[in-house]
Amino acid sequence: MSARIALIASARYPIREPFPGGLEAHTAGLASRLRDRGHDVTVFGAPGSDPDLRVREMAPLPAISGAARSDVGMPPEWFLAEHHSYLELLLGLSREHGRYDVVHNNSLHYLPLALADVLDAPVLTTLHTPPTPWLESAVRLGDPRRLRFAAVSDHTARAWAPTGARATVVRNGVDTATWGYGAGGGVPVWSGRIVPEKGPVEAIRAARLAGTGLRLAGPCPDRAFFSSQVAPLLGDGISYLGHLDHRTLAGLVGDASVAVVSPCWDEPYGLVVAEALACGTPIAGFARGALPEIVDPCCGVLATPGDVHGLADAIRAASRLSRTDARRHAETTCSVEVMLDGYERLYRAPAAA
Repeated sequence: MSARIALIASARYPIREPFPGGLEAHTAGLASRLRDRGHDVTVFGAPGSDPDLRVREMAPLPAISGAARSDVGMPPEWFLAEHHSYLELLLGLSREHGRYDVVHNNSLHYLPLALADVLDAPVLTTLHTPPTPWLESAVRLGDPRRLRFAAVSDHTARAWAPTGARATVVRNGVDTATWGYGAGGGVPVWSGRIVPEKGPVEAIRAARLAGTGLRLAGPCPDRAFFSSQVAPLLGDGISYLGHLDHRTLAGLVGDASVAVVSPCWDEPYGLVVAEALACGTPIAGFARGALPEIVDPCCGVLATPGDVHGLADAIRAASRLSRTDARRHAETTCSVEVMLDGYERLYRAPAAA
């Protein structure tokens, strides 16, 4: 049975390739594949999104008056811009009576929860992060009869449980056609945002110890970190290939012998893990956050968090694992089809019991 879904995305970053992060990639894949299954999906997102996704752009921040700007307590303008975008959207949805069967909040903002009571459709929120102050406050104050939660991993669901958010685990999934089976055997790969918490420096050091080299790809939102910490380590088998579109990145990951995943924080999921496994590329990583529940011994080797020497050993060991087993693991546990099945079950029963 098809559903009419309002899918709320990030107001800060457009949904288009090369994606700014995993959240935007997840939203694009979710919207496209839900439509393929016959659902009526309206995506609300930032200006500049891919026209093929037919995104309804959220309102920009109007000009702020001189009087308002003189307020010494004025918050950062990006905060005001997001607040205005979501406030305008939620008030607009409140006037569209009967238009949607469910509002799927795939953003990280608190207002879709805080204003759930003004909507006539129930709100399903996917928890992509550990608890944050604004979102946790909205969860604690929300009406449990109006709200339902999905979490991207068991790890994330447990982190949110003390707030009262009873989340059903729906792990992120990737399109196993886009992320196709690769031949492997090449230089290990590291992909993701080039920021300290993703551990690119640790990955480079481990690859040097392993003697394998490393190819890195991803956006650089923190140019100072890249310039001061990453760039000096490049060369002699370590290269940065830029921010790549999905097709190019899938080819790179599929050619690699190993995907190095080195979080320096408790990663709620790790979409790069699912992408690599779909390409048949085994994982060498730190056992932090959700990684131990996504990766099993057939498709990856995990080291003690922060142990660069252990990660080097994991790179060497993972290269000997079966690529067929890695691909099979992706198809059965973290494919987009498995993810969609989970969300469809929640759409059919969107109110908390």
